[in-house]
Amino acid sequence: MEQTQVAGVRDESRSAVLEAAARLLAEHGARGVTTRAVAQAAGMQAPTIYRLFGDKDGLIDALAEHVMATYVAGKSVSAAQPSGDPVADLRAGWQLHVEFGLANPELYALLNTPGRGTPSPATTAGIEVLRTLVRRLAAAGRLRVDERRAVAMIHAAGTGTVLALLGMPAALRDPGLADVMFDAVADRILTAAPPAPDATTTTVTVTFATVVPELPALTDAERALMTEWLNRSLDQAQRPRD
Repeated sequence: MEQTQVAGVRDESRSAVLEAAARLLAEHGARGVTTRAVAQAAGMQAPTIYRLFGDKDGLIDALAEHVMATYVAGKSVSAAQPSGDPVADLRAGWQLHVEFGLANPELYALLNTPGRGTPSPATTAGIEVLRTLVRRLAAAGRLRVDERRAVAMIHAAGTGTVLALLGMPAALRDPGLADVMFDAVADRILTAAPPAPDATTTTVTVTFATVVPELPALTDAERALMTEWLNRSLDQAQRPRD
């Protein structure tokens, strides 16, 4: 009973700190989110922040998860509930990413500060969602590049698009930039339609690579070797031709 009460008090304290930090971030920007200011706004001592979150980076990581979870909860997009059209699901995920960044500019800038070190748990979770969306595209035979490259391209383009838009005065932002960027990336990584019986070798290879981990009656070494062969084939196919 006592442990449950302690855990409950801890959870309440964390919630109070995160709500205070979110208010300060919205009202004063990143410079306003100091441990002293957050503690004062939450009605507690600064050492409590360190006990709950470790350091300021830990606080920012927890704040990012809190804000993102609150934002996504009000949306209908979910990687766990595919629509049946993997391209439409990817576009919806892209739009959600862009909308979140524009709605939370200070937090987005904090999460994408160069040299910050390891990605925040919120960023890592977002990339895992992206991997899920890309894997569905691969399984449907819609990728013309391997999954790893597709994830990297989409992530880089999405982050760059949001930061570019945030760098413009709100009144001068191009409202169609995000859609144009998505179309540009999609044109490079996606096939025009699901593969026909005479699909290209690259599309077949990408699709087959998605099922290698689940192939029965193979050892781990055999799966690793098959994956190496497939990746080598994809690397060769994706090199520019003279």
